[in-house]
Amino acid sequence: MSNSRFAEYQLSEEIQRALTVLKYEDPTEVQSKVIPLALENQDLVVKAQTGSGKTASFGIPLCEMAEWEEKKPQALILTPTRELAVQVREDMTNIGRFKRIKAVAVYGKEPFSKQRDELKQKTHVVVGTPGRILDHIDRETLEVDQIKYLIIDEADEMLNRGFIDEVEDIIQALPSNRVTMVFSATLPADIENLCHQYMNNPAHIEIESNGVTADTIEHGLIEVTEEEKISLLKNITIAENPDSCLIFCRTKEHVDMLFSELDQAGYPCEKLHGGLEQEDRFAVMEGFKMGNFRYLVATDVAARGIDIDNVNLVINYDVPMEKESYVHRTGRTGRAGNKGKAITFATPYEEKFIKAIERYIGFEIPVIETPSEEEIADGKAAFEEKLSGRRVVRNNKTARINQDIMKLHFNGGKKKKIRAVDFVGTIAKIPGVTAEDIGIITIHDQMSYVDILNGKGSLVLQAMENSTVKGKKLRVSKAIK
Repeated sequence: MSNSRFAEYQLSEEIQRALTVLKYEDPTEVQSKVIPLALENQDLVVKAQTGSGKTASFGIPLCEMAEWEEKKPQALILTPTRELAVQVREDMTNIGRFKRIKAVAVYGKEPFSKQRDELKQKTHVVVGTPGRILDHIDRETLEVDQIKYLIIDEADEMLNRGFIDEVEDIIQALPSNRVTMVFSATLPADIENLCHQYMNNPAHIEIESNGVTADTIEHGLIEVTEEEKISLLKNITIAENPDSCLIFCRTKEHVDMLFSELDQAGYPCEKLHGGLEQEDRFAVMEGFKMGNFRYLVATDVAARGIDIDNVNLVINYDVPMEKESYVHRTGRTGRAGNKGKAITFATPYEEKFIKAIERYIGFEIPVIETPSEEEIADGKAAFEEKLSGRRVVRNNKTARINQDIMKLHFNGGKKKKIRAVDFVGTIAKIPGVTAEDIGIITIHDQMSYVDILNGKGSLVLQAMENSTVKGKKLRVSKAIK
């Protein structure tokens, strides 16, 4: 295995294989401290910054320890936002891909019935926001009697959003002989109390960050008037010419205004704020990850839901009102050991916010010069060439792990008395295909989906056109989703 350090944890071959494809080579500090203890079923309280690799620190042990045969959920992960729930679900699916670990995300503003149907399937891991998780527990659509692991992610943000009572109600509904892990950037008294009350002699892990922000980020401050901001932004994007850039505004009105300004100027860009429908927000996030556009103008709603390793420039078009937001925003760059740059525009009226941020992060943000006319003239041609080209995504983990996977759609399911074992039995008999080539199977009333791994999709698709499943002829096609 190329990732020899991960091999020290004696993980199963399926998990090792996924880590290799995902290019997890050396464990980060939080991963090297959390994984060995988590594999020993130790309760943990982990203080670590966003962007430190904490999702994999609990994701790898959970996927390793999950029993594939068990139909009911074995792990519950609570997140403060829908965006983070979707991100964590994706990470869990990627890590557990070759072990066929099924992870489901549940959150508000999405039809309850759709989630209920998904939870009826064999599900290993459930990720969700507290309100909707509690709703599923109360309505008995989420069975919790087999939950062995509870993860509370970004616990301080749960507190800020007033979810702590719901979190307690969820904890009280779970089996008491479970393992509990709490991850938080800060540990306020309420979180400490929660840990003492509901955890079993937890080990405390603190990841010392060099200050609050990553040392891979170069910070800069430009003093500007409100009227000068747009032209300054355009000059900076020409001089910096980023592959990928996040621009943060304080309000959705500012986002809308700036987006239309950049859109008219021919920038490949999109916008993201709480006023958009949830489906549109996810589509924009996905598009940014896939490299469909280079510039994303957003409110803080995006600061906690985007995990892309090569955002190389973050611009704070408006100074954030809350000092913590500065860390979350700028933490979108300089991830996974890459270098990044964060530039903040500050008007004369915002000095007090800047001072509060500087006290919080422990250093003064250096004032930098605006790009010179010469720099702008020199950079113009390269900037325009990059604007017209599609962004190359070097590190889209999900695309990498899915490149050899084909999802097949069959027009039959529970109503035809078909079960997962029936698909496995039939597909594994195809010459050149084994049970190892079959991934996650999802069976609905009228249809079923089967993931075929290892580039064997076309072979299985062809063979199944002339085969029966449990004596029934089913129409098969490559799934659109």
